[in-house]
Amino acid sequence: MGLNSALVGRVYRSPDTYEVGREKIREFRAAVGATEGDDAPPTFPIVLAMKAQEAAVLDPDLGFDFSRVIHRDQSFRHTRPVRSGDVLTVEVHVTRVETLGANDLVALRSDIRTAGGEDVCTATTTLITWADTP
Repeated sequence: MGLNSALVGRVYRSPDTYEVGREKIREFRAAVGATEGDDAPPTFPIVLAMKAQEAAVLDPDLGFDFSRVIHRDQSFRHTRPVRSGDVLTVEVHVTRVETLGANDLVALRSDIRTAGGEDVCTATTTLITWADTP
């Protein structure tokens, strides 16, 4: 059927904030094999971004089959490190929607800020569906 490209530009705001705890940073550091430190590892914002991105990729208006997803690309641009005690919000922007042969592609930008509005990180994600037919 193909994706609904009219959703490019749509914004999804996470209704919840995320309070970064010291233990969550420790757990994430252990999971990715990072050395000890006070700040979260640079990839920690994926914890927030993935949850917030669900609203976009599961939006029935988009038509994306998340059960067949392959993670194509991920990047982070930091304004400052994520720290224990931060209370963060996420705003997800649909930046690209297209069909490539038998595959669908969705690109998202997640702007992560403190509850007070300070920019912390921008995470970009590109997802593609896997087609089992050539």
